[in-house]
Amino acid sequence: MSKLILTAALVGAEVTRAQTPYIPLTPAEIAEEAYRCHQAGASIVHIHVRDKDGNPSQDKEIFRETLRLIRERCDIIVQISTGGAVTATVEERVAPIALRPEMATLTTGTCNFGDDVFMNSPQYVERIAKALQENGVKPEVEVFEVGMIQNALNLVKKGLLSEPVHFDLVLGVPGAIPGTAKNLLHLVESLPPGATWTVAGIGRAELPLAVMAIVLGGHVRVGFEDNIYYAKGVLAKSNAELVARVVRIARECQREIATPDEAREMFGICRRPPAARHQEG
Repeated sequence: MSKLILTAALVGAEVTRAQTPYIPLTPAEIAEEAYRCHQAGASIVHIHVRDKDGNPSQDKEIFRETLRLIRERCDIIVQISTGGAVTATVEERVAPIALRPEMATLTTGTCNFGDDVFMNSPQYVERIAKALQENGVKPEVEVFEVGMIQNALNLVKKGLLSEPVHFDLVLGVPGAIPGTAKNLLHLVESLPPGATWTVAGIGRAELPLAVMAIVLGGHVRVGFEDNIYYAKGVLAKSNAELVARVVRIARECQREIATPDEAREMFGICRRPPAARHQEG
């Protein structure tokens, strides 16, 4: 079984300080949280950014500053969100790809998202996929429903995605596929041969699905974007606290944790020269 790659989803677009005082919002806070997660065992940080008022943003300059500060602290892989908030336009979602991060997300279909709709028309998906390809950014295909897997394979046929594809299986978003063990197995069994996968369980689904991924040979995403609680009614005090718990469980299962460089090798990510990692675009 391969080493376990841990992703920490630090902030997201929906969580507020009213829900948890521990959410990082500024570039400096996000960078500090990334460093703590790196120290706890994460190989990747998945980041959104916020504006000065704490609202979700796809501002390329805020991403640039956040990337710079993270790179000053540690060598963790930074994966940016091209989803943004459900209100973001496709132009806003594409903009930070020009910074050429090592990884970025690519959602391959539309789904209900709480009281809103997360719109990913075929035209949106292809535009984002082309931007990732042109900038040499490793995609992580985000799957909220099983049909999104086939949509990704269609992109492979069109030459817009390269195999092996890496998937992030997101379960438990209200309005999309529920976060059950049976649904995770169904998604995993629907993946193409040679694909790698991470699971992101939302809310109370985070921990049980993470444990399943450890024993099934997948990878794990945790963090405040997906879940702000350490236990029922008990807020996690940091993203690193959620990372450290998965590290402990994995080690009890005798599954080793991947370093960022090992994750790069597993995903076929070409390391960028340090000076280029946050100055592109």
